[in-house]
Amino acid sequence: MLPLLVAAGVVVAVYILLVKTIFKSSKFKGNAAMAGKTVIVTGGNTGIGKATALELARRGARVIMACRNQEKAELAISDIKRETGSTDVVYMQLDLGSLQAVRSFTETFLKTEARLDLLINNAGLVADGRTADGFGIEFGVNHLGHFLLTCLLLDRLKEGTGGRVVTLGSMAYRWGNIDFDALITNKHLGTGRYSWQFFHAYCNSKLCNVLFNHELAKRLKGTNVTCYSVHPGVVKTELSRNCSLWQRFIIEPIARLLFLDPESGAQTTLHCALQEGIEPLSGRYFFCCAPQDVVAKGKDDAVAKKLWEVSERLSGLF
Repeated sequence: MLPLLVAAGVVVAVYILLVKTIFKSSKFKGNAAMAGKTVIVTGGNTGIGKATALELARRGARVIMACRNQEKAELAISDIKRETGSTDVVYMQLDLGSLQAVRSFTETFLKTEARLDLLINNAGLVADGRTADGFGIEFGVNHLGHFLLTCLLLDRLKEGTGGRVVTLGSMAYRWGNIDFDALITNKHLGTGRYSWQFFHAYCNSKLCNVLFNHELAKRLKGTNVTCYSVHPGVVKTELSRNCSLWQRFIIEPIARLLFLDPESGAQTTLHCALQEGIEPLSGRYFFCCAPQDVVAKGKDDAVAKKLWEVSERLSGLF
């Protein structure tokens, strides 16, 4: 009997430790209104993006749902309008896996929208494959598409007062690395048909997100625009939809027990989007609605600068 009690105690202790650390959650408590402001949320049709868009719409923002799949986006918009009463949530087609599509999106947006106050680079995936331009899909969608999108919209953000860019990173950046020679030669940061291979590529893309935010903050100094990267927590979303059946069989029970729901996962994004007074923290990495120190690879000035310059060339900016 005693060994069973000890085992049960260990299980409970481990569960509590996980809930208080890796699976920790928080709640954004600010009351900032967004009436009259325009927001872009990439990948806003599901998961964290949808929860973020819903709360911003509830606060009065004009929300642009920048999504690839129109049908899913319109279903999400119907849900958001029904729940918030907002009539100012609209769809604009954006495929981050095509640099031409990113340019088309920004051209349409800049022609039809007079202002931009907040850009939320939310969309992301874990998968294998190539983009329309031949890049590894995780590098292409998670980083390069958002890099180009942000650069093309910066001037519009600067026209307002207090514009912000929020980029979803992940604690997975800690396991990432960037091989620039391989990136330039092969146009990817990892590939392979096995899920552990494209998970490593995902980690590499998340390191790109954190370094992009780090360098962007430097380039925005002296302007009225600030930027933040976010670890939303370990959230039950569609991110693992490309994992194998047996891996989902393992992940799903753990997800039901420990993973955060999308609303909880959106809280740190909302904090960085809405919290007053965090402008001096531009360029920082946030988790649980608070700035966190990053490991050395996440704030390497030389690597961040090189990634920016390589991204400019790969995206056709220069």
